[in-house]
Amino acid sequence: MNAFLSVRDLSVRFSTEDGTVRAVDGLSFTLERGRTLGIVGESGSGKSVTNLAVLGLHDPRTTEIRGEILLDGQEMTGAPESVLEKLRGNKAAMIFQDSLTALSPYYTVGRQIAEPYRKHTGASRREARLRAVEMLRRVGIPQPELRVDDYPHQFSGGMRQRAMIAMALVCDPELLIADEPTTALDVTVQAQILDLLGELQQETGAAIILITHDLGVVAGTVDDLLVMYAGRAVEQGPVREVLRAPRHPYTWGLLGSMPRLAASVDEPLTPIPGTPPSLLAPPPGCPFHPRCGYVSEVGGDRCRTERPGLPPGRGAACHLSEERQRSVFAEQIRPRLG
Repeated sequence: MNAFLSVRDLSVRFSTEDGTVRAVDGLSFTLERGRTLGIVGESGSGKSVTNLAVLGLHDPRTTEIRGEILLDGQEMTGAPESVLEKLRGNKAAMIFQDSLTALSPYYTVGRQIAEPYRKHTGASRREARLRAVEMLRRVGIPQPELRVDDYPHQFSGGMRQRAMIAMALVCDPELLIADEPTTALDVTVQAQILDLLGELQQETGAAIILITHDLGVVAGTVDDLLVMYAGRAVEQGPVREVLRAPRHPYTWGLLGSMPRLAASVDEPLTPIPGTPPSLLAPPPGCPFHPRCGYVSEVGGDRCRTERPGLPPGRGAACHLSEERQRSVFAEQIRPRLG
């Protein structure tokens, strides 16, 4: 059975005055209908760039995209804009990071929700307005018949995020990409947004990609997890397996940097040492090796010169043996996590 979304050896590069930015480098993953894939990593790891490529939203004048992106059998890489326009907002849609900047301040919320519905279905203005009211009600906006004529600045942050979800779902897409939909929202609104996505997925059977830098957000939300670093996938697998027994030193670092309820209020967080590499000149070999504390265990210059592969299914792109990955986590990492 073919996956609904299949990404194979994706490479995204940007031309800049300083050189070529290798934003995504050899990324592969699949996603089935009705399942949710979480993509996590630090800012600049390539999460958003990857999913903008899936929808063909990069500027072809400054972006070089290679690899295969199949959406329900349709090749997205290099597809004509006329083909992409029919798919975007219809078969596939995206909830962008910042709802305040993603929504136009010049048009009412209802008009912005109705526009893609009219374009893809040929509905009249009246039909599209009724659909916009229906979608606002569906995502929990009170008095949608009145709020449909409000402008984005008249909505709270949580309500704007719900309006963005309504806009993305107005044509019942089969693929929904949610790019950090809970950023800058308080925890109660975060929980409401994530619950809403889950409910809508149950209703429509859509495939969902949830992009975030917060492992806590994905813990009870996604089915599978992809950890990205410096434009590459460094670990993947079912979310419970990845979080309960992570194998890559970068994933250990992400977990270790999270606050723990059982910790003392005076206990400092443990950040990952160093900084993410420049994607203008990423380090050779394993991109994480300048920040990794286990390079000496591998021996020689292997981590510095040889790029580790990512096994299919459950695995990590690391030169440490799988047995050593398990023992390091059990003996050194798990006790620190509590």
